[in-house]
Amino acid sequence: MSAQPETTADADDPLRLAADTMHAIRERCVWSQQITHRDLVPYLIEESHEVIDAVEAGTRDDLREELGDLLWQVLFHAAIAAQDPEDPFDIDDVARTLTEKMVRRHPHVFAGEVAETPEQVLVHWNAAKAAEKHGRRSVLDGIPRGMPALALAQKLAGRAAGAGVTIEPAPPAASPASEAELGEALLTLVATARAEGWDAERALRERLRVLEDDVRTAEAAS
Repeated sequence: MSAQPETTADADDPLRLAADTMHAIRERCVWSQQITHRDLVPYLIEESHEVIDAVEAGTRDDLREELGDLLWQVLFHAAIAAQDPEDPFDIDDVARTLTEKMVRRHPHVFAGEVAETPEQVLVHWNAAKAAEKHGRRSVLDGIPRGMPALALAQKLAGRAAGAGVTIEPAPPAASPASEAELGEALLTLVATARAEGWDAERALRERLRVLEDDVRTAEAAS
């Protein structure tokens, strides 16, 4: 029989048991002891994509397993952070910070505000987020540049519109009429890039840098 982690967790608290298991592995596994936050990044990316695959094409069992693997990454980062000699925090601190943030961003649930439509919920969410991020100087601040170019493009386009910088869509006759048609159009563009010897990812990222410059110029002029 395999040894169980030393834990004070109640048997009915599987999240605490998972955290205690991670703590034991961090303390006793020679591989895990050497891992840093930076070392974990490739695993975090991989596990995130495996969750996406499970959502889009997997079974319920697949999704449950992949969500667990992603949770393990959070627990691993928290266990590493708990050993930081200068600014330690653990999974309880992570959970506490998350709970406080979600309570602030849902005043219609916890503070007597009213939101009867998804649009009204978004107003409360954005107002709370703006108050939290009052130190930011640009609508572009806080966007992770490590996102895939296509996801980054969609995020930047939305932020750019908020700064008054718009990107004209294709004329209706040339626009896809559904997500399936959009996928076909994107694949065709990638095929064109390949045929011409172009790097589609780099091409989009370079165009996004121009968009960011346009947004910062608009912000400076406002």
